[in-house]
Amino acid sequence: MSSGLVLVSGGVRSGKSRFALQRAAQLEGRRTFIATAEAIDAEMGERIRIHRLERGDGFHTTEAPVDVPEALVGSRASIAVVDCITIWLSNLMHRELSDEECLSRVDELIAACSSVQTTIVVSNEVGCSVVPPNKLARRFRDLTGAANQAIARAADEVWLTSLGRALRLKPNPPITIGVNEP
Repeated sequence: MSSGLVLVSGGVRSGKSRFALQRAAQLEGRRTFIATAEAIDAEMGERIRIHRLERGDGFHTTEAPVDVPEALVGSRASIAVVDCITIWLSNLMHRELSDEECLSRVDELIAACSSVQTTIVVSNEVGCSVVPPNKLARRFRDLTGAANQAIARAADEVWLTSLGRALRLKPNPPITIGVNEP
């Protein structure tokens, strides 16, 4: 059931992290969880605490708010869950990386996935909403969309979560009309 690179995306509270953890639990081997969130305030600290409880003792956790590819290569795990790309991109943007630099880091992440038997990457789907009202939010949305597409192209499996359910998009993707994949 090993699949190389697996992308799990969906909206906020769609069940994507839970699905990623369940998918990882189906695999045999040493598991690592690469966390991108930073406890920048008490509320975020509480969210992180709850996520730690939800994943239990089955994962070695590495906090990597910026150095995700390096954490993946250094993990020596056979199964890795990276949660999540959108927070990672936000962290890179707050460190004033350009879009090109951020997407280069995404390419580094994709390359680093080959150092692990199965890497399950979690990311938010941010393109199903209204156009954000400010330039920074539009930049974030566009950058996340480009990153998600790059990861999806490289992925062996792609899943979309909604309402606590997962829909497999790849392999055997649905027919796409009017969308040209590079």
